[in-house]
Amino acid sequence: MARVGFLRRLVKTGPRLAFPLALSIGWGAHAQAQCRKINLAAGTLDDALLSLAHQTGTDIATSESGAGIVLVKPLSGCFSVSRALERLTRGSGYRAVAVGNGSYRIVKAPVRRLAPTPAKPQSVQTEGQLDIIVTGTKQKVALLRFPGSVHIVDGKDFALGIGRAATLDDLASMSPIMQKTELGVGRNKLFIRGISDSSFNGPTQSTATVYFGEVQLNYSGPEPAIHLADMERVEILEGPQETLYGAGAISGIIRLAPHPVELDRIAASGTAGGTFTETGAPGYDVNAMLNLPIARDQIGVRFVAYRMRDGGYIDDSLRKVANVNRTDTFGGRVTLRIEPGDGWSFEGGVLSQRIEAEDAGYTETIAGPQTRRAFLPQPYNSTITLWRAVLRKDWESGLEMVSATGMVRTDGSDSFDATRLFPFFGPTIYQVDNNGLQLTQETRFSRTTDGGISWIGGLVLLYDRNAQRRVIGPAANPFEIIGVTNTTRSASIFGEITVPVTSNFSVTAGARGTVAQTQGEPTQTPTAEPSERGNLLKRVQPAIAVSWLFAPRLAAFARFQTGYRTGGIAVARGLGRIANFQPDSIKVGEIGIRRERSGPRGLSFSSALSIARWEAIQADLFSRRAQPYTDNIGNATIVAVEAEGDWIPYKGLRASFALLWTENRTSGELAGTSVLQNRHLPDTPPFSGNVALQYQWSHRGGHEFGLGGSARYVGRSVLGTGCFLDLSQGDYATFSAAATWRWRKFEGSINVDNIGNDMSSRFAMGNPLTFGFREQTVPLRPRSVRVALGMRW
Repeated sequence: MARVGFLRRLVKTGPRLAFPLALSIGWGAHAQAQCRKINLAAGTLDDALLSLAHQTGTDIATSESGAGIVLVKPLSGCFSVSRALERLTRGSGYRAVAVGNGSYRIVKAPVRRLAPTPAKPQSVQTEGQLDIIVTGTKQKVALLRFPGSVHIVDGKDFALGIGRAATLDDLASMSPIMQKTELGVGRNKLFIRGISDSSFNGPTQSTATVYFGEVQLNYSGPEPAIHLADMERVEILEGPQETLYGAGAISGIIRLAPHPVELDRIAASGTAGGTFTETGAPGYDVNAMLNLPIARDQIGVRFVAYRMRDGGYIDDSLRKVANVNRTDTFGGRVTLRIEPGDGWSFEGGVLSQRIEAEDAGYTETIAGPQTRRAFLPQPYNSTITLWRAVLRKDWESGLEMVSATGMVRTDGSDSFDATRLFPFFGPTIYQVDNNGLQLTQETRFSRTTDGGISWIGGLVLLYDRNAQRRVIGPAANPFEIIGVTNTTRSASIFGEITVPVTSNFSVTAGARGTVAQTQGEPTQTPTAEPSERGNLLKRVQPAIAVSWLFAPRLAAFARFQTGYRTGGIAVARGLGRIANFQPDSIKVGEIGIRRERSGPRGLSFSSALSIARWEAIQADLFSRRAQPYTDNIGNATIVAVEAEGDWIPYKGLRASFALLWTENRTSGELAGTSVLQNRHLPDTPPFSGNVALQYQWSHRGGHEFGLGGSARYVGRSVLGTGCFLDLSQGDYATFSAAATWRWRKFEGSINVDNIGNDMSSRFAMGNPLTFGFREQTVPLRPRSVRVALGMRW
């Protein structure tokens, strides 16, 4: 025991010495595959290693001085030595390397590598610093050294921000770098940093691509509106991400990171809340999680289920119905995780969600506040189902392989009242049904060498089919009109390498080569056909970036990236017509600066300036005759300045802010019909921002309390390009407040949203067939109060 005490003192002295110390722990080699009873208390990594060596008689060596300040969780059970070391070092910034004869060496884990298992990757603590990790780069990169703009929302922040489990629509409200339409949950479009094409849904590829873990969720149409129950965090990578993610990600990537299956413990949680809206109907939300290890440390499964109702608050005076715009969301997911050992791991599962809305959420100014007049209800629904399988292999050399396969099925239906356009039919309905199938497969390899050079390369295959069917006519017997089906097949190879020129300056370069074929077919024989029904694309998209750490915890970056979207066929102007729409492309350059706190208190912030040139912009539009069509509308130059900061002056108090200023001008025949001050991209206000203040403290008896407040401003924007869409929206401010309580396994919260009860128009359209009458608005939800209780065990 004298030797153990001496080694403990030696390790704890290490961080203060100017030279590395070699530490040899143990009393000989043993068969490392043998399962041994191990009981390690929570504490520092060096203490845990000493105790493990003492209990197993294993040689464990390290020259890393930071092991004395890294905290580890307790470990108890029957483990092999290698398995115990893997569990101890998981997420610590260190890893164990076998050196022969049953001995191990503890070394720093390469920062740019992904974790070998889906263990929580949020942070790595080294040398007293807490480094936030960005995993959306498909490697493990410290946020401080990431050469680009990224916004990370921790799942724990929802409680003082939204209260209930959030949706992507909620995240767009929390961060000004994101914009969205307001057609309704499940049929909205998301944009990042002002790269927005149109306010309407159609066959064009989405400008922002959503990923669930390693698997792509959307290709075209609205964002999938996945409920973020049991979500660990969300990463928003801004600007084109063509090199790693392919076509379509021209405004950025939104990566949803769910909590991983825990293999070492049974866990469960549940939350139920009720929402009360002024002058509206009440709503509710419930969600539950159950984590079950099947074979401890090897096989486990995690279940998540949820249901939410947004109560309506809009009345229909013509049909004499109140609170018509009720929306229900329900779904869940099951995840299986298997770790057979030797660096292999598997994660697979299924996610399914359905959204049902009783009616549209717009009002008409001529009918009065929160009121409209419609001859027919205008319900909509959407369903998404995801199957995914992710296989990983991690070698001791640092090489990692990830193979991810996904299948996504989507179905949606939108109904609109067209009676005012076709009164001779009597009550008239216009309905659009969409269904899609998407298959993706990606296999990639990555590694960080001992010299700090990191690289990633892979192959991606994609198949996407989206079919649109349309009917119009008497509500009891509508007739079919022309729709389209677009099918895309693509194959890509990509690679990226980061080279540290010096210890503080690194260069990242990459490229992606893609061959893509898009074919389109009409649902009926068109009166006029396009020149071709297929587009073959062959593209190589380059990217380059640099990162410079010019002061402790302060870094600058610069990045240049390109992106594009494929073309296809779409409904054209005039009944029974289809036409081609061509690919568009974008080039973006940005420079920025980022500062991280050096401890639990202080200021962290980031800021960036970006300039984008977007050419041959694809847009889904409506004509003056209420006809949907898709076209390339022209070009745009977009300048954006963004900033966000987070200040903790002392423990428990946190102040934060975020803002986006953008200026854009569109050019082209359609844009030229607008007045000069309205020649902007849709849904992109010149300025948006928010501020928040939170305070959390502990009270005797183990009670924890939190108070928070926030203010948000959204500037004025227009509905779309061209004089017909010159409808103003936005230019409003809202205020929210929240209070939370936690005690042992229990928690509660109260959230108040839109305290001032502002009813400004957040969107100037609800029914695309009649918005030309200039009477429609989509008001903010009135003042709402949510009360919730939850439990974890």
